[in-house]
Amino acid sequence: MGNEHVVELLRRDVDPIEYNRIREEWKTHSIAEDRRDIAGLISTLTEDCVYEVHPGGHRWEGHAGARRFYTELLTAFPDIVFELTHIVIGPQGVYEEARVSATHRGQWQGERGTGERVEFTVAILFPWDSTKKKFTGERVHFLRGEPGTARKE
Repeated sequence: MGNEHVVELLRRDVDPIEYNRIREEWKTHSIAEDRRDIAGLISTLTEDCVYEVHPGGHRWEGHAGARRFYTELLTAFPDIVFELTHIVIGPQGVYEEARVSATHRGQWQGERGTGERVEFTVAILFPWDSTKKKFTGERVHFLRGEPGTARKE
């Protein structure tokens, strides 16, 4: 992915109709996540979506990969709660930051569940496909340092 991709993103016009569509699709996605509705989550994604988690570089591709991502996440952290702290919506997609709290019950990215409560901050990018009118996945970044260091209660 070269500079051309970034230039294309910067040149996207802000269209109120498209903005509302992106915002509504993000709301649909967030509500489905809160309800643990994987089919609802998948409905907001392109078929070729990609989920990436950093650090670690873990990656899931396509609807099957997104299902695995959410099944693994919600199994590992069945009581996970995202408390939104920042959000930006534009023609390129949605960027959010959230405080996360959960109990680590099952395996996640190669680490066995500890049964301990954790809190951390994530930054998530939901890139928007302006042709397909869906998100192309998520880029999840676990933030380190102040604030956002994983903390056990």
